[in-house]
This record gives sequence, structure tokens and C-alpha cells, in this order.
Amino acid sequence: MLQYTVRRIFVMIPTLVVISALVFTIIQLPEGDYLTSYIAELEATGEKVSQEKVEFLRRQYGLDRPVVEQYATWVLGMLQGDFGYSFEHDLPVNEVVGDRLFLTFLLSFSTIVFTWAVSFPIGVYSATHQYSWGDHGLTLIGFLGLATPNFLLALVLLYFANVVFGTSIGGLMDPEFVDQPMSWAKFTSVLEHLWIPVVVIGTSGTAAMIRRLRANLLDELQKQYVATGRAKGLPPFRLLVKYPLRMSLNPFIADIGNLLPQVVSGAAIVSVVLSLPTTGPMLVRALQSQDMYLAGSFLMFLAALTVVGMFLSDLALAALDPRIRLGGGTRR
Repeated sequence: MLQYTVRRIFVMIPTLVVISALVFTIIQLPEGDYLTSYIAELEATGEKVSQEKVEFLRRQYGLDRPVVEQYATWVLGMLQGDFGYSFEHDLPVNEVVGDRLFLTFLLSFSTIVFTWAVSFPIGVYSATHQYSWGDHGLTLIGFLGLATPNFLLALVLLYFANVVFGTSIGGLMDPEFVDQPMSWAKFTSVLEHLWIPVVVIGTSGTAAMIRRLRANLLDELQKQYVATGRAKGLPPFRLLVKYPLRMSLNPFIADIGNLLPQVVSGAAIVSVVLSLPTTGPMLVRALQSQDMYLAGSFLMFLAALTVVGMFLSDLALAALDPRIRLGGGTRR
């Protein structure tokens, strides 16, 4: 186990290096750069920009240097905790994403907890009460959750929260706490607003997980070892938790690597609709304006989540299912 862990860590390093090169290359593919987009916006409003100012800004932002040199500067800076400079915000990337990154983590963690807490009891109930009225009703709710667009559900919940609870529409906090340092009152306001995006973002994932857990658990309940356990007189709950449920969890543990970045990136449209101060809308804007260091830092963050998530899921799978061995080969 230790040897496998060390080997995987050493594999993760070149993987992230290759991803960083691909990310930087993809960001550079569109014609022009941030200054090109910025000048086009100014000219669209009727304002003219002199060529001398353009050359000065290009030198100031380092856009006159070769692409390889820009990439090397960015990568070496990330190793030291410096993710570059945001052209659009005229601030270091670390300062731009500070509060937004914290709120994104809070929203993502809450969404994952909501998804697992809701889907597991419902999925287990549906599998153990197959074709009952409860199973049919929960299946209908699951299909509605899969079919309802997130942005439409967001608009419905915004109206519901404002009419029933009097919660201000949009955002993750009351307007008076925006741009204010974190305090207990601000944190309470965040929790008051948090349930709306958590339910909206987590609904589709919860519905999909319910269906998968039900199918996996039904498959395990039909296997011979379950019949043997019943014949030996094991209590139904203990038999369910000890064997079939553990085996049916394998796909969910394996999906940790995909779940983490999907929650962060998949909330971009919902964040725009709900006016959430998270990283999603900022990433979209950075890609549109070709703010390469800001966009590249976001994409590297998602890539790191994927790589680390896959590593954690492999270790969790080995601990959950003794049939999985990490060393390879055949053991006699």
C-alpha cells in the first residue's frame, strides 16, 4: 500500500506538468490576447488607443515575451504560490480569487454532503422495497430532478425563498455584507442563503445517484452470498450493510475524482443565474477576456482536484473492497 501511494504521488507530478502545458497552450490558441480584446472594447465605445500605449501595456503585462518564457514564468510562480497577475482586475490572481475560492469550497462541500445524505437513504429504500408505492414515488421524483433544468429550478426557489422566508433574491449573503470582512453575522447570512444553490446544484446529482445506487444494490441483492447470509440467519440490516451495500458503493467512490471538479465547474451557469460570488462566473469572464493567468489558474485548480480526487478514490476503493488489490500481479 505504501509503495503504491508513493508511486502514484510521483506519477501525479508529471501529470500536472503536462496538464499545465496543455492549459496554457489552449488559452493561447484564440487569436490575439487580453490587450486585443481590451482595445476592441474601447474602440467599440468610440475611444481610440494610441500605438505607444498599446506597446507600453504589452511590455508591462509581459505579453511581448515569447510564449515559452511566459509559460515558464507562470509555472515557476505557481510553485512559489504566485499564480500570476490578472490583467482585467489589475491585481494578483491570489487576491482576486481569495474570498470567491472560500465561498466556492463552502458551496461545493455543502452540495456534496447534501447529495450523499439525500441519495443514500432513498436509494437503499428503493432497492429494498422494489416496486412498492414508495419506490414508484421516489423514482418519479428522481426523474423530475433529472429532467428539470438547474437554472429553472433556481428561479423557482428564488421566488419561493423571497415570498415565504423573506430572503433577499440572489447572492450568497445580504447586500450589506458584500465586500465586508468575515464575521459571525456575515457567516450566518451566508448559511441563510446557502440552501438555495445547494438544492439547485445538488438536485440532478442526487437524482442520478439514487438511480445508480438502486440499480447496483438490486444487482448485489440477487447474488448467491446474500441468499447464503439469509440462510445462516443474519439480521436483515446487518446483512445489507456488511456486504451488498459496501459492494454497491464502488462506483460512487470511483467517481470522487470526477465529482470534485464537476461540482466546482458545473455550478457556473447556476452561479450566473443566482448572482453567486463564486469562481464559476469569474472563470467564464476570464476566458472571454483572455485573462490568461486568471483563467489558467482556475483550470489548473480543476485539474488538481481531478488528479487528487482520483488518487483518493483509488485508496478508498482499496479500503472499502478487499477484492481490489493495488499492487497488480497474481497472488497465489
